[in-house]
Amino acid sequence: MKYSSIEWTEATWNPVTGCTKVSQGCKNCYAERMAKRLQKMGVLRYTKGFQLTLHEDLLELPKRWKRPTVLFVNSMSDLFHEKVPLEFIQRVFQTMNECPQHIFQVLTKRSQRLHEVAHALQWTPNIWMGVSVENEKVLFRIKELCDVPAHIRFLSCEPLLGSLCNLPLNGIHWVIVGGESGPRARPMNAEWARDIRDQCRQADVPFFFKQWGGVRKDLSGRILDGKTYDDMPQIAHSLHHSNS
Repeated sequence: MKYSSIEWTEATWNPVTGCTKVSQGCKNCYAERMAKRLQKMGVLRYTKGFQLTLHEDLLELPKRWKRPTVLFVNSMSDLFHEKVPLEFIQRVFQTMNECPQHIFQVLTKRSQRLHEVAHALQWTPNIWMGVSVENEKVLFRIKELCDVPAHIRFLSCEPLLGSLCNLPLNGIHWVIVGGESGPRARPMNAEWARDIRDQCRQADVPFFFKQWGGVRKDLSGRILDGKTYDDMPQIAHSLHHSNS
């Protein structure tokens, strides 16, 4: 298990690594930077750098972890990448189905592929399914997510690159907002974050403010208007604690 510094999860599980860019949110991909760094360090799983790679030997890894854990699935890739075979996705889901002690957070920018194969997957209550929504150009991802029979559906508005004034939050159980971080980070307008927070309040959807971002995200912090927002879906919290 690799414990994670990502604020909204506890650890990561990467049966797939590597990806390709599909939208503006991918421009300064942190996973690509990390993969190239690991490749230079000689880490065997990253000998191909950020080229899409399936790691069959990691498919059943969560079964070894008995302590209930919140796991971000494929922080270094996108499970619904067009080059990941459906059979492999099904095997990832089988592991998630067989590990009810854990909560699995799956996040994709490829909502169309997700929508196409969702019927062929088993959606147990411990699986959270999310889409990235960085600007208005990709709002279509939310509609495709809402057709997926996941018990918890969430949005990751990170990196937030523009205003999202009319988020369709019906059928959404959680929203994460964060600014871009890293050497070429694009700025996030505070009003964009506040507006999403206020929409979540009105719709009674849990709101999580991850970070302001910037070149040094540790310096900019994650306080919005004097408060830290760490709201999570209550259903998933209950599931997690019932298995702890």
